[in-house]
Amino acid sequence: MTDQLNSRLRGVATVALVALFVLCVLWETRLSPLRPGGSWMVLKALPLLLPLRGIVRGDLYTYQWASMLSLLYVMEGAVRAMSDVSPVSAALAGLELALALVFFVGAIMYVRPAKRAARQRKLAGRA
Repeated sequence: MTDQLNSRLRGVATVALVALFVLCVLWETRLSPLRPGGSWMVLKALPLLLPLRGIVRGDLYTYQWASMLSLLYVMEGAVRAMSDVSPVSAALAGLELALALVFFVGAIMYVRPAKRAARQRKLAGRA
C-alpha cells in the first residue's frame, strides 16, 4: 500500500511540476504576457527545469529542495492573483498558486515516510 501511495504522490508531484513549467511559459509568452509579444518574465520558468530529472527519478534530496523552490511560485501566484488588474492574468496566477501548492504537498508527502524511517533508525542506533 505504501509503495502504491508513494508512486501516486511521485506522479502527482511530477505532473504538477511539468504543468507549472508549461503554465509559466505559456502565461508569459501567449496567454497574458506583461508586454505584447512576450516578456522576459518567461525566464521564471527556467528554475523549474533544474529539479525535473531528480523528481522523475524519485530522488528524496531533490524533492526536499524542490519543495522549497515551489514556495517561490506559491508566493508569486498569491501576490499576482490578488494584485493583477487583468482578469486573465489573475486567473492564471490562481492556477499557478494551485499547481505550486499541489507540487509542494505532493513532494512533502512523498518524502515523509523516508524521513520517518531515518528518524527511527537513528533512535534504534542510540538504544
